[in-house]
Amino acid sequence: MTTPFFKTNPDITKPYALMDLDDTLFQTQRKIDVWNLPTAKTEHLVCAAVNKQGAPLSFMSQRQANFFNWLLVSTDLIVVTARDRYEIKRVKLPFNSWQVLTHGAIILTSDGELLSTWQQHMYNELVPLQDKLNQLSQVFANHSKNDNSQLVFTPHIDSFSNGSVNEELTIYLAIKHAQKDHQALVELAKKLPTLIRDFEQDFYVHVNANNLAILPHAVHKRHAVQFLIDHHLDSQRPSFGFGDSLADLPFLQLLDWYGMPNHGQLHDNISSQ
Repeated sequence: MTTPFFKTNPDITKPYALMDLDDTLFQTQRKIDVWNLPTAKTEHLVCAAVNKQGAPLSFMSQRQANFFNWLLVSTDLIVVTARDRYEIKRVKLPFNSWQVLTHGAIILTSDGELLSTWQQHMYNELVPLQDKLNQLSQVFANHSKNDNSQLVFTPHIDSFSNGSVNEELTIYLAIKHAQKDHQALVELAKKLPTLIRDFEQDFYVHVNANNLAILPHAVHKRHAVQFLIDHHLDSQRPSFGFGDSLADLPFLQLLDWYGMPNHGQLHDNISSQ
């Protein structure tokens, strides 16, 4: 059989673009200043996300806004983010495809509905870990009551179903430092395996900037993206993606092509090699 040569085709097949959000497509003003992003003068900024009070919090530079607009028009844009179902509502961008949320624990369809098969799977994975997650929550809740503590502790909870039972389950635990002391979070991460028995058997820790997350091994962006690829995405369509974090790399490696912004944890890690 003779292999044909390439011919241009006016009928475009949209690729899948699987994208992290924070620090990949937009960021806070503080990080804009640190990274000295191009086309990010105040008058050119576009509000991408708001805080709990509804005030602008995260912004796109003009280049980022142009890039995002190209993604919306030219690709099937799939969100892959650590943001949960409540935090994603503060992102004021027009998503219209799959959304992988809460580090992969939640998958929403293009209609904004929970993907029931994934919900049942995560229910089965999370239920056995609730006692240990509650133990850890109590440790950090007590620590946060200490007047000298600079740690801000947040458990991420959502509703899961196994088909017959609907239950509120803790998914993972997040910790920030009030003074944005990254090194303090790095030191805390080293101590975590001593807090409860078999910690490393059940959990992994991710630290990026002022965010420390304690996550069950079952909760990972890669697992959710793999599920979408295996069960819901068209294998004939190409895929690519971007992320800024080392935690994004495993899901990006499932795609045909991937990259990163020229700033952030993943870029810094590669640049230091």
